[in-house]
Amino acid sequence: MQCRHSDRIGQSTRPPRVAVVGAGVGGLAAALHLAASGAEVCVLEAADAPGGKLQPVRLGEHLLDAGPTVLTMRWVFDELAALAGQSLEDATGLTRLPVLARHHWPDGSRFDLPADPAAALDAIGDFAGAAEAHRYRAFCERIRGVHDTLLHSFMAAQRPTPWSLAWRVARQGPHGLARIAPFHSLWHELGRHFHDPRLRQLFGRYATYCGGSPQLAPATLMVVAHVEQQGVWSLPGGLYRLAQVLVGWLRARAVPLRCGCAVRALHWRGARVAGVVLAGGEVVAADHVVFNGDVSALPAGLLGDGARGAAAPVAAHARSLSALTWTAVVPRQAADLLRHNVYFAHDGPREFQQLFGERRLPADPTIYLCAQDREAATGTAAPHDRLLCLVNAPALGHGGQGQPDAAALRACERQVQQRLADAGLAIALGGPREGLLRRGPAEFAARYPGSGGALYGRAPHGWRSSFARAAARSAVPGLSLAGGSVHPGPGLPMAALSGRLAAQRACEALGLPMAPA
Repeated sequence: MQCRHSDRIGQSTRPPRVAVVGAGVGGLAAALHLAASGAEVCVLEAADAPGGKLQPVRLGEHLLDAGPTVLTMRWVFDELAALAGQSLEDATGLTRLPVLARHHWPDGSRFDLPADPAAALDAIGDFAGAAEAHRYRAFCERIRGVHDTLLHSFMAAQRPTPWSLAWRVARQGPHGLARIAPFHSLWHELGRHFHDPRLRQLFGRYATYCGGSPQLAPATLMVVAHVEQQGVWSLPGGLYRLAQVLVGWLRARAVPLRCGCAVRALHWRGARVAGVVLAGGEVVAADHVVFNGDVSALPAGLLGDGARGAAAPVAAHARSLSALTWTAVVPRQAADLLRHNVYFAHDGPREFQQLFGERRLPADPTIYLCAQDREAATGTAAPHDRLLCLVNAPALGHGGQGQPDAAALRACERQVQQRLADAGLAIALGGPREGLLRRGPAEFAARYPGSGGALYGRAPHGWRSSFARAAARSAVPGLSLAGGSVHPGPGLPMAALSGRLAAQRACEALGLPMAPA
């Protein structure tokens, strides 16, 4: 399908036209909001399929999740379903996981964290003692307050300034700023709540959900723990099906989606964006453009010189984490796995010092393993395991500098394989073979232009980091921004919220009333 073209841009005889560049979750959400608000929308995607980081990997006859594996904040997607006149549950068959993850430590201890706070309280008491359970109760009360403070003032709102956020928080009560502790690190505040170093390491891992270090990220990221308590969901077959559902809702509204359609530059009419120019030279005219890609592509000039001023560049040292991942299909493993499994490093602070201070693969990395076929609700045992294994890696520097060399990759691979073998997992990670795909920072940099392989945009380090992210309204008239590298941040629900915020800015610019969610 193609977007229609016209020289009548600006006339009132037709609905305003919006081109959405990028069919990741942020772009698909923006397109749904805009179509529901009466705009004529088309979506342009450079890859051969929609979904962005949700695109699966195909290994033989198997499809595997290879990007996001966790769905939270279900209400965000329920709102998108309502816009489409659909039911999210009916469309996806999503299942709520009773256990958030199984955690392993080098000392041999293991802990399953239930999603339900009451069950988690009992489990923590059994694992770490009554005193630690008491401290966990206080932690839950605090993170509930952090969530309630930030939801409408930050996460679901247009990007604030430090002063406007302080004003919004102050209106909610005198203890708002003290509760979210924006000037303290997540690691510092977790140390106040937990005396058991294992629990501090467990909850500190939430910084990596935004591509950061718990020693450097602000304490506000405690909110992730509360979000997970509200539900972590999986989809039968794979989380990539969420993108397929969103595309289906767009098609029901007759919104064209063109894949294999790379955008070369913005198209201009005077000082205002008036569409985009495709790689083959075709011009897609539009009254407004929503860019749903890594925001660093704009100051890098990847959409033309005129787009360089749309957002501030992200310095190489300010980039978030990248990753080294292996997707594999293997005979069903004897190890007792859940869908989400974490194998912690011996020394967490040292791991992040190597990642961010020394800009190298850690010698002893924390390993995340998603076992896609270990769904407790199915009651069946597949003859194979579809696995995504991930360790954090530093993003590349400017010009692609900092890619781990072959020796460093092999050393990391051997370390990960041995750790998994110690846990009872017979998975051969080394060398190319059928049923295995390895990706690293260089591959992610190629897939997401301008990113340097950083998977989460700017690293969430320091209290200013939240205000340094690009806002939905760019500095270029006629251009709005969406995606995990802009406000409110990375993750599927945040990307979807960024799409709503970008659609809101586009509607304001076009004089359209925004459709209520």
